[in-house]
This record gives sequence, C-alpha cells and structure tokens, in this order.
Amino acid sequence: MLEVIVAAYTALEKSAPGRMFVYGETGRASGGHIRPHRQHQNGLSVDFFVPVRDRTGRSVPLPTSAANRFGYDIEFDKDGRFEDYTIDFESLAEHLYQLQAAAKTRRVGIALVILDPPYLPKLFATARGSFLVQNMKFLKRAAWVRHDEHYHVNFAVNCMPIEDYHARTSTTTPATVSATPRSTPAPNFSSRRKSAERASVKSG
Repeated sequence: MLEVIVAAYTALEKSAPGRMFVYGETGRASGGHIRPHRQHQNGLSVDFFVPVRDRTGRSVPLPTSAANRFGYDIEFDKDGRFEDYTIDFESLAEHLYQLQAAAKTRRVGIALVILDPPYLPKLFATARGSFLVQNMKFLKRAAWVRHDEHYHVNFAVNCMPIEDYHARTSTTTPATVSATPRSTPAPNFSSRRKSAERASVKSG
C-alpha cells in the first residue's frame, strides 16, 4: 500500500510536474475504529485531499489546519469552488490514473473510489476520464458524508489464508496443523493530518 502511494507520487513528478497534492487520513497503526470514519480500520482505506488551484490558476496545496479540522471541514460548492480555490479535476484524474498504474504493477487492486457524485462528470471529462470510467469503480450514490474536499480510495490486497501463512513462516508448526491466528498491525501511512504533513509533487 505505502509502496503504491509513493510510486504514484513519484510518477506524478514526471506526468504532472509542479502540481501540488495533499494526502489525508488512513488509519491507526494497530487498526480499529478511527473517528469519524466508517472505514479506515484495516489499513486499506486512504483519503486524499482534492488538488486545487488558486485564483491565479496556480497549483497550491489545500489549506489544512486545526481550524478547519485539518481540511475535512472545508465545503466546496457544486462547481468545485471554495473561497479562492477551485478543484483541479485534471490533476485529480492524473493522480487516480497513476495510483491505478502503480497498484496494477504491484498486483494490488483498487476496489472503490468515493468522490461527491456531482463531481464525477467533471472528472470523467478530463484527459484521463475514459480510462477511469473503464478501469476504476466509483460510488455513484451519495456517501454518508460529502466527499467534496477529499476523495476516498479503498485498496484491495489478496492475502493467503492465515493457516497457510503460518505454515510457511513457522519452523515449529507442521504444514498440516492450523496455527493459532495472530493479529498483524495495519500499516500506518499517516494519522491526523497536520499542516506540515504535505505530499508536494515538484518538477524534477
């Protein structure tokens, strides 16, 4: 997962030089519920804040701080505008494209992308739009909260049965005997967003 995310950002250095990208929350290092998310419990859900441009058209990071609940309290209008910021759907589409490419190379799936449904036509009208329609699954109905300031990505990772895993890694447990299941900590990509925790893609 982390490898996929980093590889996508690395690819963006070439395909979208100078554009700014900000990631959000994923989950706790040990897994489990993280408020206020309904998912984000097993390390396979990641939030990315929408890439934006300012009034001059310059790609800038979405401002996040404790005052706006680290970005999650920002509300974009139906046209993708908030104060001096406008959602950059071309950059958003490019990021999703690079995520899909990086995931496929590493045999990781992307199960679902959640973005506010009224924004989907704008996303699909981008240069990468047809690819996204054909290769990625989007939630078409409204989620329990608006996903306007961020988009949620659910990854899918194939795992072998726990008994097979322990049979291969244990030096004391025969392959024909089921080992006692043990919990594995979920990867920790980030916790609560801080204004300094910013994924910035700059030109090479």
